[in-house]
Amino acid sequence: MLFILTMLSCSGERRAKIRASKADSILYAAGETRNYERILALADSLEHAGDLSEINANRWRGVAYYYEGLHRTSEFYYKKAVAGQIKSENDALNYNKSARRLAQMLLKKGDYEGALQVAMDALETMRGNGSGSETDFATLTNTVGCCQLNLGRTALAAQNFADAYKLFRGLAVSDPTGRKGQLAYDGVCSIVDEYLSVGHYEEMSPWIDHAEELLRDYEQLPVAEKKVVESAQAKIDLLRAIALQHTGQTREAAKAYNAAAKTYYGRSGEGRLYANKYLVAANRYNEAADNFRDLDRLLKKNDITLTLDNIQHYLLPKYRANVGANRKDSAIAVGKQISNALDSAIYAAKQNDAAELATMYDTQQKEAEIAQQKESLTQQRLIYTGVALVLVMAFFITYTLHKRESTHRLEVAHTKLQHAYDKLEETTAAKERIESELRIARDIQMSMVPNIFPTHEGLDMHASMSPAKEVGGDLYGYLLIGDNLYFALGDVSGKGVPASLFMAQATRLFRTLATQGMMPAEICTRMNDALSGEDNQSGMFVTFFLGLLNLKTGNLHYCNAGHNPPIIGGGEHHGDFLEVLPNAPIGLWPGLEYQGEELESVRKRPLFIYTDGLNEAEDTEQNQFGDDRLLDILRHTHFDSAKQVIETLQAAVEQHRNGAEPNDDLTMMCIRIS
Repeated sequence: MLFILTMLSCSGERRAKIRASKADSILYAAGETRNYERILALADSLEHAGDLSEINANRWRGVAYYYEGLHRTSEFYYKKAVAGQIKSENDALNYNKSARRLAQMLLKKGDYEGALQVAMDALETMRGNGSGSETDFATLTNTVGCCQLNLGRTALAAQNFADAYKLFRGLAVSDPTGRKGQLAYDGVCSIVDEYLSVGHYEEMSPWIDHAEELLRDYEQLPVAEKKVVESAQAKIDLLRAIALQHTGQTREAAKAYNAAAKTYYGRSGEGRLYANKYLVAANRYNEAADNFRDLDRLLKKNDITLTLDNIQHYLLPKYRANVGANRKDSAIAVGKQISNALDSAIYAAKQNDAAELATMYDTQQKEAEIAQQKESLTQQRLIYTGVALVLVMAFFITYTLHKRESTHRLEVAHTKLQHAYDKLEETTAAKERIESELRIARDIQMSMVPNIFPTHEGLDMHASMSPAKEVGGDLYGYLLIGDNLYFALGDVSGKGVPASLFMAQATRLFRTLATQGMMPAEICTRMNDALSGEDNQSGMFVTFFLGLLNLKTGNLHYCNAGHNPPIIGGGEHHGDFLEVLPNAPIGLWPGLEYQGEELESVRKRPLFIYTDGLNEAEDTEQNQFGDDRLLDILRHTHFDSAKQVIETLQAAVEQHRNGAEPNDDLTMMCIRIS
């Protein structure tokens, strides 16, 4: 019997593997034709039939939405895949693929803490179950290094880059097709690009040499293509020219640039655009401006839309080159082009985010309804079975005693029971559907605010958000760019789902504008123009406090848009409300110019920002927490950490409420630099 059971189990596992393999083949075929709607439909049906595991189905949904351009929805499903329970070898492989893609997506959008957490968890999981390939380990280790570099952990980044390169070199040498060599070359080039983006030019050269080593390995393969080698060498020479120019080796930089310029790639439109990074750094603005003449034609040829990212990537360098070359007419023309494209790009980004958020709600509602239907069917079967058994027993007992009378009573009781059950089932189903939708909305909203905070030297930062309902309108966020920390906290008018949607738009606009290096007042002005347009039919607005803190000097630029004034100081440093200008909330009136302010240094003085859910928190008799109590607590609380300050105030608010339900969303942020 044991032998038979073992054979049956093995046979079942083999059948499951065969079904999974066939399902993947069908989905791959749909992917080859770029039929992403079919991929989504197949993922649903194959998962329902049991031919596709939950992890595998969510990975395919992530793939489809990614190539449809719905990156937030794609990220949502990749996160579900990574969070799923690994039950088979096939699940482990799909987990690895999902973790790689998710970590790279988060890295690309600047969520370095999130990408680092996903990559490190995946590496630990792969070491634990032994499922990771060399490609998985190399790519994820490289991603960890990129995140650490952007978070200022240069030594750890260098170590992870070295480990990744060993894996990349092994891949390149072991693959005669050259495909893994191409992956290794791209991985090393990404390291060069990361050092370039953070301005660590001296560290670029060794990695440029490594990229050239991988290119030489590829060149020795029988499948190597001369044109591919020449283009890759030209790119390496251009990167070397950029690194040498920034480190003061101008003659060697010019030599490397001239070598690249003579190649087919160097003379192509793409190569000339890439070369502009060197030309601008070398103050050769006229040549850079000449290279940009073909930009519009190349954008049209490659069907590149002028999104916010593409405006920053293509048009702004073109404008700077023409300004540097003193070509005023051309600079003015490009400036007008940027101005015209910017409005369209912001509007398109708003529409795209709104549409994607709606898609996420719809898809999650569909999933919740399917799960609810399954649960409801199971409950119905159990209830009907139990009721049927009771009725059968009652029938046979009463039949022998009082046939007619008992039968009549049984019919009456059954009718009443069925009516009550129908009412109960209808009420329960509606309640569970609403609760499920709100839980999904809360999960989506909470994923938009960071729960991991930067660990930059000398920086202590923490924040928390507690919606009064399932979803709310409070928001906070930050963006660390080198030694500059952008941070923001806001309170959207109203509560519930409409406020959460407005909050999502405000959060996205803050991150997008902060990446462009704007000052807080300019960011508030741009956000107000975007959120107070014709699309804001409901007249919603957000009070907003936005700061830009230099972590080296302690200098703080800030803009307060109708928000509660923060408190600076506390504990051993006497705390008091920060003086702020009376700017209007964001979203009410278009065309406002917001005024910013500056503090020379906030070193060693905690900065505490909050929403009115703190000082206006009410107890059972509607007495408010109050500004005086808030100041008193901060002044008499010894500062151990930013997290300790927030937890102390959370406990004080709960004690004040004394069992009363929260009357407003409560969000707090505390920052201190030593």
